[in-house]
Amino acid sequence: MSTKNVAVLCVALLVLCAGSSAQVRTPDQMLLNPDPKDWVTYGGTYTSQRFSTLKQVTTANASRLQSKWVYHVDNIEEGEVTPIVVNGVMYISGFNRLDAIDARTGNVLWRYQRPPVSTTRQRGTAFYDNKVYVVTSDSHLVALDVRNGGVRWDVKSEGGHPITGGAPLVADGKVIVSGNRGPVGGGFMQAYDAQTGKHLWNWSAVPKPNEPAYKTWGGGTPAGAPIWISGSYDPVLGLLYYGTGQPNPQWTGQGREGDNLYSESIVAIDVKTGVLKWHFQNTPHDVHDWDSMEVSILVDANFRGQPRKLLLHANRNGFYYVLDRTNGQYLLGTPFIDKLDWATGLSPEGRPILAPGHEPSVKGTITCPSTAGATNWPPPAYSPDTGYFYVVTHEGCGVNTITSSTDPDSPTGYFESASDPWQAYVRAIDALTGKRIWEYKAVRSDHYGPGLMATAGGILFAPEQFGQVSVLDAKTGKSLWHFNTGDVITAAPVSYSVEGQQFFAIMSGTNVIAFGLSDAN
Repeated sequence: MSTKNVAVLCVALLVLCAGSSAQVRTPDQMLLNPDPKDWVTYGGTYTSQRFSTLKQVTTANASRLQSKWVYHVDNIEEGEVTPIVVNGVMYISGFNRLDAIDARTGNVLWRYQRPPVSTTRQRGTAFYDNKVYVVTSDSHLVALDVRNGGVRWDVKSEGGHPITGGAPLVADGKVIVSGNRGPVGGGFMQAYDAQTGKHLWNWSAVPKPNEPAYKTWGGGTPAGAPIWISGSYDPVLGLLYYGTGQPNPQWTGQGREGDNLYSESIVAIDVKTGVLKWHFQNTPHDVHDWDSMEVSILVDANFRGQPRKLLLHANRNGFYYVLDRTNGQYLLGTPFIDKLDWATGLSPEGRPILAPGHEPSVKGTITCPSTAGATNWPPPAYSPDTGYFYVVTHEGCGVNTITSSTDPDSPTGYFESASDPWQAYVRAIDALTGKRIWEYKAVRSDHYGPGLMATAGGILFAPEQFGQVSVLDAKTGKSLWHFNTGDVITAAPVSYSVEGQQFFAIMSGTNVIAFGLSDAN
């Protein structure tokens, strides 16, 4: 071989090697800039937009969708899991267990089961550097090898506190989990090193006596504010965004006068230190159990002529919020339901302006929305193509009661107003103005329904609680296709691609069902 040819070969090999090296992605890059064919976190990406850039399925061919496979998950109750899909493998989690299946065929690859079998509802797993993470019913966090389900590490939660059913979130090389220490202990977040399981930090949603927020409980002991849904993450700002739950006791405010921080709030937590950077409280001194567990969506957009890093949030209390996610500044708030009577509006700071007559009572007080909320934890979606925020909503009222108006420990509760049954809708909201664009009325209505997902094909995948799966035109809300799964749905869908074919998957009852285009033209 001539010297010239050898030189050419060396250059070619260098280019090839450089190209191959450039294609190797680090574990962090797989989460920061995920491959469109995968679904790598609970919300699809760190922004929790639940938007897939796949567009094989469009408004023009959605009518050709059909079921491709069904995978039955043993020993669980009604499933609420959002699967993770990476490199053609789907991971379906539960407390103490994880199933890895072929995402193209639904065939099982391996199963991990830690005793005992638990039927408690759990909502997902997380993926990082060839590991997936399982939360156990005895408060452990376990890292499994994605190749065979072998245990890489197993740690007891710091303090032995129970980790609840929200999907773990891996951010900045840390596994973020959350939970609730019980009626008095309160909600918390914890971070563990994703490679070793080493505990790194805690954050408590209920303040300690030496903290200023402690005074917002009026002399009562801070309690409640559980955290049981996964959050969103901005890697540039280094902030985690999570919601917190209700103060305790739930349906009476006596004995806890004040705003009750940090219950019913959106909180921004420094991912490196676990320090609270800002908070926004949706419902101060709540007495209706309106958790702020609804997933917050992160969007970068021009808002009123100024580029802003935004956080979008439809709350259980009936208001849609737009915040500046760098500092928690309130930018916009508006009702996204018609039946809202507990507040007359929001102040310039975003604080609700209370309407009289909606405190729970011995007789029972009707309030709209009900305790189940104007929406609930099943996640919304956002499409950058339409600029719409999509959310499952519920028009209806409830009755809040306490058996004693003087005893804060007295049994309390709520029930649906029989004269005013709930009606569920999927609503599209202009993300930057809060204006309602269209709505799709659910065939049947009860409880709070499943989550949503949008795609670059111009469609919105919109399941319903009683088993109907609908595909809607993301611009107009027109129904394009539907399928009856035969069981209830309280989970959220995902989309992914294997060997060039786009799939949708959703858990219905105890089965995961995958859909794709039929082979016929």
